[in-house]
This record gives sequence, C-alpha cells and structure tokens, in this order.
Amino acid sequence: MAETERMQQAVDLAAAVRGATSPNPWVGCVIEAPDGQVFTGATEPPGGAHAEVVALRHAGDHARGATAWVTLEPCSHTGRTGPCADALIAAGIARVVVAIEDPDPQVSGKGIERLRAAGVEVSVGERADDVRLQLAPYLKQRSTGRPWVVLKLASSLDGRTAAPDGSSQWITGGAARADAHQLRAESDAIVVGAGTVRADDPSLTVRHVEGRSPLRVVLGTAPAGAKVLPAIEFEGELTDLLADLAERGVLQVLVEGGATVAGAFHRAGLVDEYVIYLAPAIFGGDDARPLLAGPGAPTMAEVWRGAITAVHHLGGDLRVDVRPVAPSPITGPVPVVRAEDPHRPHSRNEVA
Repeated sequence: MAETERMQQAVDLAAAVRGATSPNPWVGCVIEAPDGQVFTGATEPPGGAHAEVVALRHAGDHARGATAWVTLEPCSHTGRTGPCADALIAAGIARVVVAIEDPDPQVSGKGIERLRAAGVEVSVGERADDVRLQLAPYLKQRSTGRPWVVLKLASSLDGRTAAPDGSSQWITGGAARADAHQLRAESDAIVVGAGTVRADDPSLTVRHVEGRSPLRVVLGTAPAGAKVLPAIEFEGELTDLLADLAERGVLQVLVEGGATVAGAFHRAGLVDEYVIYLAPAIFGGDDARPLLAGPGAPTMAEVWRGAITAVHHLGGDLRVDVRPVAPSPITGPVPVVRAEDPHRPHSRNEVA
C-alpha cells in the first residue's frame, strides 16, 4: 500500500479517539511487518498507552524490521508512560514515518533524534497538513500556552438567534443539536455567560452522543442551584481565563454563550474556529436578536473575513465551519468580565 495511504490509516485511527485522550494528543499508528502483516493502534485515555505502544503490543515479534507510520513525533520523555521512541527502538522497528514534529518542549525533535541515533530510518512530513488540521487544538496549546477556541453559534438565515421576547429554543433541528453535543464531547471546557445561565439554566453536559462532559465555565456568577454547577466562575480578562484553562490541561474551549459573550471573544481576536448552524428560518425583521452583540466593523475595510473550511447538511440545517485566514489579531481591548447586574439584558443563543 502506498505511503500516503498508510498514513491516512493512522489519521483515521486518531480521529476515532478524538475527545477521549485529552490532555494528550489523539494520535494514530500503523505498523507494517516485513511479511506484509499490518497492526494498528491509537492513543488510549489518560494514563493509558500511546498509539505506538498500542500498535507494538498488537504486533509483538512482527515489529522487528517493520515500518511504523505515526501522526505525531514519538515522545522521548517519561510522563505517565515511558518514551515511545525507546519502545520503537526496543521492538526493532527499522523505519518510522512521522507526519509532524511535536511542539511540546519536552519532545520538539528529541524523539526523532533518539530514533536516528539508534539507527532507525526516520522521514518526516507525510500528510503533514492533514495532521496539523487534525491536531490544531493540541498544537496551539503546546505552542502558545492557550487552548484552541471554538465559537459555536446557531441562527436563522437572516442571522438572528432569538425572537424579540428572548425565546430561542429551538432554532435548529435534532441533527444539528446532536452535532453540537459532539462538539462538546470533543472539547475540554465550555464557556457561557451568567446571563445565559440565569435565563436558560442549561446543564451544558454531553447527552445526545457518547463522550465525557467538558469542564463548565461561567463568566460571572451562577445563581445558587443552577444546573451548570459545579463550575468555574470567572471574572477578569478573557486572555487570563484561557491561560488558566491551558494550565489545567484544556486543549479546546467551546464558547456557547449568547451574543454578548460571542461578540466579546470575536472582537478580541480570540476565536480560532467558528461553527455556525444555519436553520431554514427567517425572523424577517431587525428586532430579533443578532449573532453577535456590541459594536461591529465601522467600515467595509475593517470587516472580519475568514475562510469557509467545511459545509455539512444536518437534517434540514447547515453547519458552516469558518476559520480566520490568518491568526486573529487583537482588534481592541481584551474584555474584562465583572460581576453582572442580574437585571441587565443580554442576547442569547440556544444552549441546554
């Protein structure tokens, strides 16, 4: 089988464990023995084996003289598990094909160096772009000290999220809501504003799909007895919140707050990926509530522009994925979250 196809197998293996490995990256490994037999592995949940060790376990003695394809550079340090580079060497692997290097300072080329020093042939770069997309949250967190931020929004075709009376559930159908819960399962933390908690009392758990529920974060103070509790209640700069979450091992943050919270993250240039669910509905006026609240671009020259990376049909709705065409600049002061006035009006988006 062609080199790219073996690495694609490894990419698919990694995708299958997305959401189960954090704070470790989701990695896939394929081992082909000299006699053509193939053995596979993917990263186990925290405390379990890394992808290379899982594949080696399946391969046994067939690993001697084999080639291994792995989506991320094998680790070279001892953490919860031993170094994968050493495991590959001890098993007698003759060649390792690596998609991308690991930016973690504890690895950062050291795994590749260790393999080469032991006489293992190593090549780097096979399907690198695909793996960078797949591991974007991990790569950003390890490189910048901040998690990947996904802003999830749901709106009508005319860009409205709630009726003038505040009612918003449900704009989209069941398939879109299940997909949004998959986003939750793939995220390590979920952020909403205290206004949304007071208005909708969401639980913010994973229910419509299998997966673990994310750490819940409320911007402001949640009322006693709210379903979202226990949660982190935060006041301060959003950049400080993201740094704190990264220190807790959070790789991906899902922002599900209403238009006020969404607008704050957007204007601060903190969003890495926009996931917008569009329903075939039209409110038909300017009194319904918008996707983003607060001041927008004053001129066409200052309109934010991104790239649509994917469009999916979900029942009768559409999911549109958008990413900045370049790292988002900070376009204004980073918002400071302070205790909210309980009577302050807010804009909502559908959450539960």
